[in-house]
Amino acid sequence: MHTSFHGVEFAVFAALFAAVAVLGFGAARWRRAGSGRLASLDEWGLGGRGFGSFAAWFLIGGDIFTAYTFVAVPGAMYATGAVSGWFAVAYTTIVWPMMFVVMPRLWTVAHRHGYVTPADLVRGRYGSRPLALAVAVTGVVATMPYIALQLVGMQAVLEVMGVGTNSTNPIVRDLPVIVAFGVLAACTYTAGLRAPALIAFAKDLLIYAVVLVAVVVIPHRLGGFGAVFDAAQHKFDAANAAAAKAGHPAPAAFVPGPTQFLAYGTLALGSAMALLLYPHAITGVLATRSREVIRRNTAVLPLYSLLLAFLALLGYVAIAAGVHTTNPRLAVPLLFEREFPAWFTGVAFAAVAIGALVPAAIMSIAAANLFTRTVYVGYLRPGATPAEEARVSKLASLLVKAGALVFVLGFDTQNSINLQLLGGVWILQTFPSVVFALWRPRLHRWALLAGWLVGICYGTAEAYAQHSALAAHFGGSLANVPGLGRAGYIAVTAFALNLAVALVGSALLRAVGVPNGPDATAVEPATMVPEQARQPVAIGDAAASA
Repeated sequence: MHTSFHGVEFAVFAALFAAVAVLGFGAARWRRAGSGRLASLDEWGLGGRGFGSFAAWFLIGGDIFTAYTFVAVPGAMYATGAVSGWFAVAYTTIVWPMMFVVMPRLWTVAHRHGYVTPADLVRGRYGSRPLALAVAVTGVVATMPYIALQLVGMQAVLEVMGVGTNSTNPIVRDLPVIVAFGVLAACTYTAGLRAPALIAFAKDLLIYAVVLVAVVVIPHRLGGFGAVFDAAQHKFDAANAAAAKAGHPAPAAFVPGPTQFLAYGTLALGSAMALLLYPHAITGVLATRSREVIRRNTAVLPLYSLLLAFLALLGYVAIAAGVHTTNPRLAVPLLFEREFPAWFTGVAFAAVAIGALVPAAIMSIAAANLFTRTVYVGYLRPGATPAEEARVSKLASLLVKAGALVFVLGFDTQNSINLQLLGGVWILQTFPSVVFALWRPRLHRWALLAGWLVGICYGTAEAYAQHSALAAHFGGSLANVPGLGRAGYIAVTAFALNLAVALVGSALLRAVGVPNGPDATAVEPATMVPEQARQPVAIGDAAASA
């Protein structure tokens, strides 16, 4: 534990964080035409559905390029190597072609029928409120550990700067994270999706600057990437030899071996499929002004995957630089502190914190929209006005962040990558209901609900069963695959069971004549508003021309 306070680092960090927070509050007036402009979910929760290519690049990238990439991915590379860390580079590469196929179609259906969330799509497509409720609840619950992971990133840099580490009082020690949570909550409540969209510009500039300097300067000082890879391989070989001598399985892998192909492949594939379904990813897509914006962005967004690859390698760079810590999430912050002057370390730490602020805001907005449209309007207040929906969603976004804060303060976050993988186990179980809903013929609504229940129960039970073997907390992500005996990503196994139940159940229910629900998406809405009338000026186009 670092107990000394680093004043210069914290001063730079605080100044940049405060400037970005002011930018976030000012976003409430960004392209707002009148005092009631944010009094609907279309405006507060989707930014007016008017983001063009320029803004969408930063918004969608900000959705995905999070504090998780700064802390958890290189931390996993530092601790156990390529299987648990490098798969993130593979899955963010796989996901873009998937998004190119799925998201334009999702945007078209949502735009035509005024849908705000994936649960809206499911309710309209299958005529099933219970199935929509299952999708919404899963989205909210799966998003909370992902938001928590962003706050873990903030917690890591604050800890390395010595903020709050001298106190034995847990409330005082966690106060900086609580304050950061409060800033995030206030920005989101005030400006909605416009806040993270505007902050994303500053966030990406800082991140690109820090990463480019880090991957050029630090490896050069250490003798190049060849020396970095040699140091990492030496560390892992020594750890594996010691484990073998003690009769334990190998704890790390410099590159995946044949026995680890299944784990690596299922982690990459399952995480890519899950990323399509996270509410924040869908919210970023639905906030764009056209399906062509989505296609253009998914064609060039793989550049973010290249940046992620460099970040992941910083885990190996930390090994070569002689960073020693038993907490993997501190590996990169400690590397920056060791290799950079204090003022630039403050810039790097601010980049991590702002990299947490943007996606956490989008995630909380997306989860709040799910609650409002599916639970509040669907069950409690079917006649709610647009202004009432926006008001309830603002309050729900605060509760979602509070739930994420419970994850951060109540669970062991040393192996923080498991927070994201745990969310993936849950959200992947909505894949048949959401993605398959975009094409015909439909599966049966009751079979989909049964498959979802089987997948959720199996995935949760298996994840909990790993807590003693992989970590001291709930949420291991790998388990032996029946018949193969080798560790695979639990989410993929649960999804396979889910899909089998949905397919077989649909066939049986149709055979016995159980009717499916009405399909509202098969009928054109009575009143169609032209796209140009709904969105007279694309926010991204305005930003690009400014």
